[in-house]
Amino acid sequence: MKPALLVTADRAAFKGVGVGADGATIGEVVFNTAMTGYQEVLTDPSYAGQVVVMTSAHIGNYGVTAADDQAGEVAAAGMVMRSLAGTYSSWRAERSLAEELAIRGVVALAEVDTRRLTRHIRLNGAMPVAMGTDLDQAELAAMAATASPMTGQALAYRVSTRHPYTVPASAPQIGRVVAIDLGLKRDILGQLTARGLEVAVVPATTSAGEILLQNPDGVFISNGPGDPEPLTETVSTLRDLLGRVPIFGICLGHQVLGLALGATTYKLPFGHHGGNHPVRNLKTGAVAITSQNHGFAVDLWSVAPGDAPESSGLVDSSMLPAKVETSFGAVEATHQNLNDGTLEGMRAHESHAFSVQYHPEAAPGPHDATGLFDDFLDLMDHA
Repeated sequence: MKPALLVTADRAAFKGVGVGADGATIGEVVFNTAMTGYQEVLTDPSYAGQVVVMTSAHIGNYGVTAADDQAGEVAAAGMVMRSLAGTYSSWRAERSLAEELAIRGVVALAEVDTRRLTRHIRLNGAMPVAMGTDLDQAELAAMAATASPMTGQALAYRVSTRHPYTVPASAPQIGRVVAIDLGLKRDILGQLTARGLEVAVVPATTSAGEILLQNPDGVFISNGPGDPEPLTETVSTLRDLLGRVPIFGICLGHQVLGLALGATTYKLPFGHHGGNHPVRNLKTGAVAITSQNHGFAVDLWSVAPGDAPESSGLVDSSMLPAKVETSFGAVEATHQNLNDGTLEGMRAHESHAFSVQYHPEAAPGPHDATGLFDDFLDLMDHA
């Protein structure tokens, strides 16, 4: 293992050792609080353009297996960890994480003070970094200074499928949906097909007319990386679909749906990344522990008649408008993040559309929210 270094855009330096591919990489640094799922994180297209810091102390304990990949390629720009396991133990494992990183050409660092790095991100926000071996601090600082910020990048159009394809239902078929691929995870497909849905996956820039020609029972908008606001073609598609077919969006799909409904989005200081984020259902009061991976959020106050209240003290529902009127009918806030009060779900009843900011399929993370896929079935049955 070679000595390695990570340098942030504000010139903070973190020493470590290289445990993946040789060379250097750049990307926006974020931290992930999941205790498992490092392979799913690496292959989740939502992490395109990002260097992921794992806050759990020991990474690689159970090795890797191809069955856990969320896409065909590694999406993350790099990975940082405190301690890479020297051995692994799992009946499912096919190789070690170190071997996987090297095979796939992923620049990764271990023996990094990830607690200090995480605190730096929390205090100063997600920012570009450069890291790797065989380069000094000045060279890496120069690389970090030239890296593009996440804001304004239409990364979803880079990771989306280039050609449509269909995945058959894995249970007796009861319907067919079109999935707009903004960076679709395989476990999401598994949740849909296991419920008897044939899924036609289409590129992110597919028009509403092309989608409606397939006569789907519903349209799903996937997770994905980057800023939602540059995804103007997808937003236009959704505006043409609203009220004509049931719609369900997850993560970036939630943000793009928000833009289609007329709201704005904004960048969070350091995003939500991990498998332990509490989210309250504003109707029932039930709290789900959720898996999340996003750096932007929907601002429903941007289409509300009043201004957002000053936030202070504990999170409560007054931090969100209960309901707003849009050109597509009323939109209701349905879920709220209990860490920072941000919008985590919404429903446009008249347009037969709903979305959540988190990942009900988990991968990795808890499965508290998998029932949302059943809600999608109900919406298609009653729309």
